[in-house]
Amino acid sequence: MTDKCPVDHGQHSGDSCPVDKSARSTWASLFSKSTLPSKPAPLSTEREVSSIPRTSDGHWVYPSEAQFFSAMARKDHNPKAVDMKTIVPIHNAVNERAWSEVLKWEVGRGGDSCGGVKLVTFKGRPNDISPKARLMTLLGYAAPFDRHDWIVDRCGTRIRYVIDFYTGRGAGSSNVSFYLDVRPALDNWEGVKMRVESVFDGLFGLKNRDAATPS
Repeated sequence: MTDKCPVDHGQHSGDSCPVDKSARSTWASLFSKSTLPSKPAPLSTEREVSSIPRTSDGHWVYPSEAQFFSAMARKDHNPKAVDMKTIVPIHNAVNERAWSEVLKWEVGRGGDSCGGVKLVTFKGRPNDISPKARLMTLLGYAAPFDRHDWIVDRCGTRIRYVIDFYTGRGAGSSNVSFYLDVRPALDNWEGVKMRVESVFDGLFGLKNRDAATPS
């Protein structure tokens, strides 16, 4: 079935996808362009199928504008209907980018032998700052506005990926840009091995891969 999207919008209900309910208000504040009370606007009920495969049949499916708006309204996040046409496409594109970063890590690790890696489950953890993000904030960098943990299946081996979401604005620009820090968690030997290999690849170029080695 293709009834969900890979961002934790709560209890993995039919309208869920990889950004949790509490993060939706953040998305709304980042991308809202309206300063006055919004007039009623028609909200699309069409849903976009992601490129992210599920362990069951098919791919994860992103929520429609109407579902995104309803989920925010249920949590009293004061959404504006007019903003959904901006927020929803950005939300979807950011999750596609997150998956592309996961795939960079997975190049050459055997997932192709069983049809490719798949997203098993996900969890939004906006209030749990990761150890790396905590260290970076101590060094003076901005904190991420959101965090997700994605569990990926590679031919029976499961790897947890940590995704920290950052935003920024270019000098003299009002446009918001995203930076995603995606990496395997250091909670098992496979994740540790992947991170160590990435460091050595970056320093010494020990491996030649078809895709750029993540950092």
